[in-house]
Amino acid sequence: MILNRASSRLLCSFLLAGGLLSACGTESALNQPVATTESIPEPTVSSEPSPSPVPVGGPISGLTGLQVPEETALPRPLSIMINNAPAARPQSGVSEADILYEVLAEGGITRLIGVFQSHTGVVKIGPIRSIRPYLIDIGESHGGVTVHAGGSPDAYAILQRQKKEDLDEIGRAGAYFWRDKDRKAPHNLYSNTAKLREGSEKLGYAQDTPVPGYLFNNPDAQPTGGQAAFEFNVNFLLKSYDVGYKYNVERATYQRWVNGKPHLDLNNDHPVEAANVVVMGSDHKVLDDVGRLQVDVELGGEALLFQRGEIIQGRWSRKPGDIIRFVKDGKEALMYPGVTHILIVPNAPSFNSHITYPGAEKTT
Repeated sequence: MILNRASSRLLCSFLLAGGLLSACGTESALNQPVATTESIPEPTVSSEPSPSPVPVGGPISGLTGLQVPEETALPRPLSIMINNAPAARPQSGVSEADILYEVLAEGGITRLIGVFQSHTGVVKIGPIRSIRPYLIDIGESHGGVTVHAGGSPDAYAILQRQKKEDLDEIGRAGAYFWRDKDRKAPHNLYSNTAKLREGSEKLGYAQDTPVPGYLFNNPDAQPTGGQAAFEFNVNFLLKSYDVGYKYNVERATYQRWVNGKPHLDLNNDHPVEAANVVVMGSDHKVLDDVGRLQVDVELGGEALLFQRGEIIQGRWSRKPGDIIRFVKDGKEALMYPGVTHILIVPNAPSFNSHITYPGAEKTT
């Protein structure tokens, strides 16, 4: 892949500003994979049993389209900032998030945002890290209480000026987090849904807020109009953040891989998987010498939707006060019931340069 001079400067600035000078040589954005035209691989088949049916009687989640076991109202979501540095892997609780985002932070690293609502008894979530303005925006779009440990000056200004309902480990919510002695700081901060909901209640936060939901397809419906895509790769900037997804026919999910290895949840050794994976392109801008970013999560742009072994080309769109939605031919696409992953990649040097899947056209 060939980068023009301006694109090269933009990508290296992510790395240089984050103190990763050597990355422009060894883990450079110039080494991103390009789309291939190799033959379509066979989908993987797991020996694991399919998930057990959910007991009848619980509400339907607008985030997953699935019925939940509890016969009570779904709680307010928790939008948790999860550390994704190599030293923080494998993470805990990520397989039980209803929605999982991945988006760049400074220095070429990425942050995960787990939106937790359906699974109310997650015993350990983390490691938990700091927040940025666009991460606040993403988390709150689902009606969630944002959970973090510290943040950028701009993020704190927003939290304080707008009196946001957040749980900050280095603020007044510190009692609802703990440090794990088996890991080194700052990759050892954790909490769980019980502690976080207790903290939210004691701080007087609203327990019943509007939670925008997706439109869901019949789980037995066959996808139409898509191109076969049983696996694909996404690269953000650094080689250590190469993400892969492989379709599992028996589970009807894409199972996530990181740097060539299955992404497993440390809590239960379960695969991190999704029924729907959206990869969306966004304008990124470096704001300062530290490498802090401005990431557009409002204006819309190119996007790909992977589900049921197929890829659909479309766009992402977002109305004021709403969540990010995938749109095809001017209409919101139906999601399949289950977990959704949303990966936000830069539009530079091009949206498609960050994605590799069989049959894709090569772009620069």
